[in-house]
Amino acid sequence: MAKGTPARILIIAGSDSGGGAGIQADIKTVTMLGGHAMTAVTAITAQNTLGVDAVHMIPTQMVMDQISAVVSDIGVDAVKIGMIGNAETAHAVADSLSDLSCPIIFDPVMISTSGAALADGDTIAAFERLMGLATLTTPNLPELQALGGKDALLARRIPLLIKGGHADGDDIIDELHLAPRQSESWSNQRIQTRSTHGTGCTLASAIAAGLGQGMELVPAIARARLFVRLALLDAPGLGQGHGPMGHQSVREDAMVAGLSLNHVTLGCRDYAASVDFYKTLGLQQIVDSPGNGYARFEVPNGVTFSIHQSDDIATSTVVCFESKRLDAWVTELSSQGYAFEQMPQDEIWGWREAKLLDPAGNMVCLYSAGENRRYPAWRM
Repeated sequence: MAKGTPARILIIAGSDSGGGAGIQADIKTVTMLGGHAMTAVTAITAQNTLGVDAVHMIPTQMVMDQISAVVSDIGVDAVKIGMIGNAETAHAVADSLSDLSCPIIFDPVMISTSGAALADGDTIAAFERLMGLATLTTPNLPELQALGGKDALLARRIPLLIKGGHADGDDIIDELHLAPRQSESWSNQRIQTRSTHGTGCTLASAIAAGLGQGMELVPAIARARLFVRLALLDAPGLGQGHGPMGHQSVREDAMVAGLSLNHVTLGCRDYAASVDFYKTLGLQQIVDSPGNGYARFEVPNGVTFSIHQSDDIATSTVVCFESKRLDAWVTELSSQGYAFEQMPQDEIWGWREAKLLDPAGNMVCLYSAGENRRYPAWRM
């Protein structure tokens, strides 16, 4: 690809008329992450947040024609497979992808969030070929059991990301297994919401987008999980049942692989007057702590700005850069001779921070916050 060309992600999945899952969620995810989404629609569903009312399977040859059309002209950097529809199509998809050398993410969709069956026994049996081709298969716990269980799949050297959302408890644990003794896991507090339609589709598409952009698998999964969690937190609350997530509200700054400048703190002497001034400018206040002389504001693109009352305004000014690889970044800077006022440490407000001075003596904060930057516990 030419420099600046977006990663080309081929999505093979069904259409969700409600826009919460399937092709619609996949396109939103890939687009928000900076990729170019292409599709081979396997089925058309009539569904909403309450359930699936009807399913129309696309003829296998038409699915193959869609795949051939985009591969032969545009090219593909990664593939995401979702709802297949029937065993014939599953085998044909496996045949069509066997010659591709790009990453393939397989989300073995069997049952919708509302409980509707989306794959019969013959189709599930045909998933064996797709799992053999996939860089990663991403079953939830019921799907894992239907596919034979973790031990059986790992014995066949099927790379797995086991999604733990169906387990009981306040924490969700996702497990990556690349080999019987090579694993990694992520754990986060469960987000209490009924707007969970499309989480599996979104996660798999986000991983495919990351791999298509050249990311390694573990960072691609970590970014995808963050995208899903922010989309859950930003869910618009549509519909009467399991509603769609808020893909459109996930800020790009939370997704970038490198550093991002997204916060500045300025000193002030009159707290109330400064708060009024910045609110008049149109900033949304999200933290109000007059006892500490601290207020934080947010603007529509997700960038935040704060004021801190101080007699020495100059020393209250702090410029903040975020990086998901904070500790490695600090190690690199330290090896180049930069002295830190504070080495990386976990703060009570949910960020991990390090601090150093620039050549002019200005305070620079390097930090990692993830979802806590936009959704800290102390937000108004």
